[in-house]
Amino acid sequence: CHPCVAMRVPMEPLSLLLALSLLSPWGSVGGSCPPRCVCASNLLSCSQANLSVVPAPLPRFTAVLDLSHNNVTRLRADWAPARLPHLHALLLSHNGLAFVSTEAFTHVPRLRHLDLSSNRLRTLDENLFSDLGELEVLLLYNNEISTVDRTAFENLGRLRKLYLGQNRIARFPLELLREGTRLPQLALLDLSANRLRAVPAGELQALPAWLRDRLYLHNNPLACDCLLFQLLDRGRRRHLSAVEDFQDELRCFLPGATALVKILDLAGKQPLNCSKAREAVLEAHLGDSVTLGCDSRWQGMRSRHWVTPGGERVLGDGGNGSVVLLANGSLQLRALRPEDAGTYSCWVAGPLLNETLYVELLVHNFTLHGPHDTLNTAYTTLVGCILSVVLVLIYLYLTPCRCCCCRGTEKPPAPRDDSINSSVLSTTPNHAGGTGEPCGSHMASSAGTGQNGRFKGGGTPPLPTRQGPKAQRKVSDPDSVSSVFSDTPIVV
Repeated sequence: CHPCVAMRVPMEPLSLLLALSLLSPWGSVGGSCPPRCVCASNLLSCSQANLSVVPAPLPRFTAVLDLSHNNVTRLRADWAPARLPHLHALLLSHNGLAFVSTEAFTHVPRLRHLDLSSNRLRTLDENLFSDLGELEVLLLYNNEISTVDRTAFENLGRLRKLYLGQNRIARFPLELLREGTRLPQLALLDLSANRLRAVPAGELQALPAWLRDRLYLHNNPLACDCLLFQLLDRGRRRHLSAVEDFQDELRCFLPGATALVKILDLAGKQPLNCSKAREAVLEAHLGDSVTLGCDSRWQGMRSRHWVTPGGERVLGDGGNGSVVLLANGSLQLRALRPEDAGTYSCWVAGPLLNETLYVELLVHNFTLHGPHDTLNTAYTTLVGCILSVVLVLIYLYLTPCRCCCCRGTEKPPAPRDDSINSSVLSTTPNHAGGTGEPCGSHMASSAGTGQNGRFKGGGTPPLPTRQGPKAQRKVSDPDSVSSVFSDTPIVV
């Protein structure tokens, strides 16, 4: 045994304790673990300590603070009076928390993980989390949240996961996802077990697949709709986990019904009779320019490339510049030709698995502004001509006749030697070739013969010979106005 070994053995425990005291923050000057808490390195656990307020003072070097399963019902702005620059995880679940100040996170700007789940929060106020610019995970599930202000998640540019399941949310501002600038890194949104009755299915379909893969909508009283069915049916075909793992919980209400039905069972069934939409089908016309998107589930993909219907691999610009591979992985086709139609495939190498996407391109063999416009103009002209002919025929043959019941019947001319009363004041035209008499004035002819061989209507006998200007007629002349209005002839 070396003589120095005996001297080093008793000194090793002392040196070890000295080294630990120098390395541990709790052994340094000014560092102390709060009562009823467990401290390990930069971790501070005060879970299940029956606390009603946040313990103070908190060490400045705290990185993880666990306050779960306590009675901290209010999180005021002064819960952390000093800045905690190293704190990146704060756990406050199961506290009966009902109030969170909008200035509660001013002194913890480096927070990346915030757990407020299983509390009694009812509203998410304006700019509630706006001080957490580096926040990545926010847990708010199992609360009583019914109102969500659209600015509550302002400035959360690095937020990746947002859990809002098991609340009372009837409307969530999904425009935060559509705009793409509010939550650009969001890859998971849990809205399950809420009170959503409708979602903008068309807008959700436009979201990237890596976000739709983690968009949870199950256990909501949604109204049945074919757009909603097609959105989820596409997700099932693509094996998106938010759809494939919760097929039985994705239910909706049919119009007039009280029981929930499975949304994915609506295909071809009454009353909606929804049809399955074709996956990734794009229609275009000759000469158009289109962009084929590579809608992959993997956000952090390593590489991707396209294969044309002819089996050629697209690595950059095409031979004549008509096929361009864009920086975001999309394929742009310019000046489409009939031979450009077919099925294009996008090969994606993801972080875990590889994925192949297919896009079917249909190219119509006419331009959008060519024969279509000519055909429409010719059709309009033809319809106009037909309508003009119909109107002319209506005018010629269907115009009302003033003598509809007297057509073909002529009134015999009045006698030329009749008195001035009958020739001037007679109600019947006294010249041949005149206009037809009014409807209803025609009477059946009889065998009686009048003056100058005229036939008297109704068998009227001839007038007797006049003896003087004041001679009275025994029988009134029907052609004379004086016989109608007076028994005395008018003397001129």
